[in-house]
Amino acid sequence: MRPTRLTQIVPALAAATLLLLPAIEAASQRKPLATGAAKGKKMSRDLPKTEEEWRKALTPEQYRVLRQKGTERAFTGKYWDHHADGSYSCAGCGQVLFRSTEKFDSGCGWPSFFEAADSTAVKYHEDNTLGMRRTEVTCARCGGHLGHIFDDGPNPTGKRYCINSASIEFGAREKAPRK
Repeated sequence: MRPTRLTQIVPALAAATLLLLPAIEAASQRKPLATGAAKGKKMSRDLPKTEEEWRKALTPEQYRVLRQKGTERAFTGKYWDHHADGSYSCAGCGQVLFRSTEKFDSGCGWPSFFEAADSTAVKYHEDNTLGMRRTEVTCARCGGHLGHIFDDGPNPTGKRYCINSASIEFGAREKAPRK
């Protein structure tokens, strides 16, 4: 009896599925695959660093948030109730991400902004973890996890960037010298 096309395709699909299972499992658990970066090679981002270099450059909490997509507990970060004039930069690479003029008190326990300092400073990614559908916000330069963006912010944008304090650093605005 000659094999049908279907009986030839099913074993090939099964074999392909078995090869993809580790990648599917890692993605569903949001754990990085054993890539070049995990083996000590440079990552292919705008700011290439190995995971060991990131561990040395960041505090343990910054590493957990920026590189492992962690979240700090609400009302515990140093910037959730911070009101000085200046800008907030990525704790991983120093790129300016947000300004104090766009910061507002959302009551959520994390620093909240209604707009990024520059539309090219951040990137957006679909995030379906924890049984929720959200949009993750990352630094466009180094890929560090910053937090999430929601559609419940104030005018003029209606957006709320809910950002982890561990992922940002504050720089005070310099005052103009008196003449």
